[in-house]
Amino acid sequence: MKNLLKMSDLSPEELHHILDVADRLKAEQKAGGTAPLLHGRSVALMFSKNSTRTRTSFEVGVYQLGGLGNYMNTAELQAGRGEPLKDTARVLGRYYDCVVWRTYRQSDLEEFAELAGVPVINGLTDYAHPCQVLADLMTIRERRGSLAGRKLCFVGDGSSMANSLIVGGLLAGMQVTCVCPQSYRPAADVLMFAHKYGPKFHLLTDPAEGVKDADVVVTAAWNTAPGTPESERRLRDFAGFQVTSGLLSGAKPDAMLLHCLPAHRGEEISSAVFEQHAPEIFDEAENRLHVQKAVLAILLANQ
Repeated sequence: MKNLLKMSDLSPEELHHILDVADRLKAEQKAGGTAPLLHGRSVALMFSKNSTRTRTSFEVGVYQLGGLGNYMNTAELQAGRGEPLKDTARVLGRYYDCVVWRTYRQSDLEEFAELAGVPVINGLTDYAHPCQVLADLMTIRERRGSLAGRKLCFVGDGSSMANSLIVGGLLAGMQVTCVCPQSYRPAADVLMFAHKYGPKFHLLTDPAEGVKDADVVVTAAWNTAPGTPESERRLRDFAGFQVTSGLLSGAKPDAMLLHCLPAHRGEEISSAVFEQHAPEIFDEAENRLHVQKAVLAILLANQ
């Protein structure tokens, strides 16, 4: 693994290795602290979008590993005043040992990784959210003991979370169902990837059919621009896609519910369901820290 740009960059063996290292680093941190695996290393934390969990978990993670994490808002860099992306990449690659970038277009991230000359980690693009999905898989595995054969159902917008969950779940040996409105389907290349897994993957438009007998139900915010005409359209298009107690009644009685946060209660999830499943949702949020430490340790410390 040279970078982590999207889930399909990983083999099944690499995915499970990340989870194994994350489990070990989490146990070490709970027992008193992590070894300074990044001593003398520096990580650029470059953000073109607002962030709570990604920014803070990477900042804390780099600190716990003994490295320097340097947060930068791209609007405050020369890139925000028109410097070409390729120039920023070639400069930061000479200063830092690794770059985490949260941005919009996956193509920009891929170009940056080609030019930087150091490992690059996707902190979220419109196409993929690999760090979040690794945390989801870690949470499922530590609560259920295994991933292979379990049914994972995503309900919501077929964008970054859906794209990454489909690929990550299938690589982990899970059965994956994605439920989204017809006009919000996952990316075409993700569906082509999933097609190779035959009956282990289903793309549906009926949430009740999708969550039937699910071990894990996952959702994410789909009303991403409140107060705009786009928001009004999405509220109409996603009618019936809210994860409620009634919808979850079709899943297994002990089904887990995960949400990448922030949660828009009353839209993609009801308040009652969110609070009922808050323990696993906030375990999931905590595990962002541990899987990202694992990715950094693998990329920079040969773990």
